[in-house]
This record gives sequence, structure tokens and C-alpha cells, in this order.
Amino acid sequence: MFQQSSGNETNIKLPFSFIGFSMLALILSQLLILLNGDLLVSGVFRLPAIWSAAHLFVLGWALMVAMGAMYQLVPVAFLTPIWNEKFGFWQFAVTTAGIVSFAAALYLRPQDALIPGILTLLGILMFIFQMFMTLKSQAKPNILTLFVGTALFSLLATITLGITLVLSMKTGFASEYYQAIFKTHILLGTVGWFSFLIFGFSYKMVPMFSLSHGYSMKPAPYVFGVYVVGMIILISSFLTGSHLFEVLGTLMLFAGFMIFTWHVKMIINKRVKKKLDRPFMFALFAIGCGTLIHFATFAGSAANLLAKMAGPIILLYLVSWIAFSIIGYLYKIVPFLWWTHKYSKEIGKKKVPALKDMMDEKLALPLFIMFTAGTILLLLSFIVKLMPVFYIGQGLIVIGAVLFSYIIAKVVTI
Repeated sequence: MFQQSSGNETNIKLPFSFIGFSMLALILSQLLILLNGDLLVSGVFRLPAIWSAAHLFVLGWALMVAMGAMYQLVPVAFLTPIWNEKFGFWQFAVTTAGIVSFAAALYLRPQDALIPGILTLLGILMFIFQMFMTLKSQAKPNILTLFVGTALFSLLATITLGITLVLSMKTGFASEYYQAIFKTHILLGTVGWFSFLIFGFSYKMVPMFSLSHGYSMKPAPYVFGVYVVGMIILISSFLTGSHLFEVLGTLMLFAGFMIFTWHVKMIINKRVKKKLDRPFMFALFAIGCGTLIHFATFAGSAANLLAKMAGPIILLYLVSWIAFSIIGYLYKIVPFLWWTHKYSKEIGKKKVPALKDMMDEKLALPLFIMFTAGTILLLLSFIVKLMPVFYIGQGLIVIGAVLFSYIIAKVVTI
């Protein structure tokens, strides 16, 4: 059915299948948010339309992009081929069907989301099994293996807790722990899965995009250890209701992220490349945003205001840290993947496009300004409670999502 690639090179159709679907999910999720802005601005987040939009964004876009990128980057980063590419295509089909049906069920009849949720879980389990079998054949595990492995474990726990939440709504199972499960589900899905994954692959992509050499990796274990401890303490606060644990947990997460930020700066300082590309600068900007969000979370917890700040903080975490990181890196990764697939074997035989010509750099700055301005206005709308501010901000994000999807799609025509 599908051609099997040789060596560490993944069949290009596999990562691009995930990325293509993710772009559609991104646009649809942002449209749903735009159409339900009155609920968000009023502070109402736990409604079917918002659940559907959130899961389309987190699962349909961010998760599927991460999966597609991992199918290409894991063989490069860990020097081992994907275990079974045909299995990967079946995993894509199952996961896609699960996410589409799950998001639709959450929007129309949340109480009937259990079966679609289980189908989504099956697709994610297939992916985790694929990555486990791939990483198992790695000759020598390293610190990146630890980051990626922890991210995959967090992903499994996130989706399992999500199914538990649906089961609880349907049957009343573990209803007395619903709030603790709900908060842990969100924490593991953001901090556990995405942050650890971005940490891990940043240690590969930051040196690659900045041409850095001779840097130390000694701070990386401290990033991992402090961040994991913060996550565990914060989960303990959900289970016990301890405000002290909440403050300590958010402090440790902030400390771990600060060490990561400082480590990235150390790597950048060792660069050979004088002028960094705008997409890569945007990914670095996302790290700065992540630092501020972690500090705001700790400060809010210390002031006992975290419950009131939770909605905007989660939104900012998803958009300005996770989404900005993905957009910045994807802007660089996609043209590299396509150029390598289409032209790497033609070098010296005929004239081929330069890698820098594969992506329109002129559109990068307006795109990033659009996303940044939209996010700032979105945050402002929650503070001033004005719908026009929300519509302008979210409208910019929708336009940015469409433009970004167009830029990604255009690459494959070159």
C-alpha cells in the first residue's frame, strides 16, 4: 500500500499526512472559538463548543503536528529508523477518525463521547507503541530520550484521564475526584506532554538552526528534574487541596523553565550564525513567553488568585508558548523535509531551488505579528470584557491560521 523507505529516512507521505490534517483542525478550532466568544469573554469555559474547540486545537492540531514531526525527527535525532511505517499510516487513520468523531461528540452530545474517546485513545496508544519500538532500538539512550519518553508517558496519562472524565460524566464513576482528575488531565496534557516534547527537540533544533557548537548539555538534567518535581507537587495539590503544595509546585515549574531558558541562551551564545532566521526567532520568542507565563502562574498562586487566573493562563500557555513554538519550528522544518525529499538527490545533477527559497520569508514577520497582536488583544478582552476587542484579536488569529496553512501548503508546490 505504501512504499517503505530505507535507512533513517521516513516516507515523506507519513509526516505530511499528519501535518495536512492538523492545519484543517487548527482553522476549525479557531473558528469555533471566534463563534463562541461571548462565552469565553464572560469567563465560561466548560461548555460543549469550547471543549470541542480546545480538543480540536490540542489533539487535532498540536498533537497531530507533534506526531508528524516525530515521525521525521525521531529517526534523525536518535539515529534509528521508524519501527514500521505501514503501522504509522494505520495509526494516522485511526487517530484522525478518533479526533474528528471525539470533537463532534463533545460539540453535539458530550455524554456520548466515550466511544470516540476510546478510538482516539487507541490511535494514541498505537503512536506510543510505535515510538517505544523505535526508541527501543536506539543504540545508546541519552537525555533527549528521557525528555521524549516522559512526554509520551504524559500523553498516555492525559488521554487515559480524559476517558475517565467522560466515563465519570456518563456513569458517575470517581465523581468525588472529578476536579482533581480534570486539573491533572490539563496539567499532563500541557506541561507533561507538550513542554517536555518541546524541551527535548529544542535541544536538537536550537543548535541546528543557530549553527551552535561546543555548548554544554550539563544543565539539561536539572531542567528535567526540577520540572518533573514541580509537576508532581502540583498534582499532589490537586489531590490534597493544599495551597502550599500549589505554590511550591508552580515555583518549581517556574524554576525548571528558567533553567531551560538560561540553557538555551547558553547554546545560542555558542552560535556561528550571526543573523538568526525570523521563524527561529519566533520560536525563541515563545520561550520568553513561556517564562513569563510560568512566573505569572507562580505569582497568581502565591497571591491565592490562581483559580481566577486559570482560564487565561491555560489559553496563553497553549497559544504563546506551545503554539508559537510549533509555528516557529514548523516554519523551518516543513521546507527542510520537502526539500530533502524532492531535491537532495538531484544536487550536482541539475539546478535545484535553495532551501531558503522553499518558504516565503517575507510573510513570516506579518504572520508572527498577527499571531502576537491577536493573542494580546485576546488576553485584553478577558480583562476589559469587551466583545469588539475579542473579535478583533481572535479574528487576527483566524486569519493567521489560514495564512500559516497556506504557507505550509505552498511548500509542496515548489
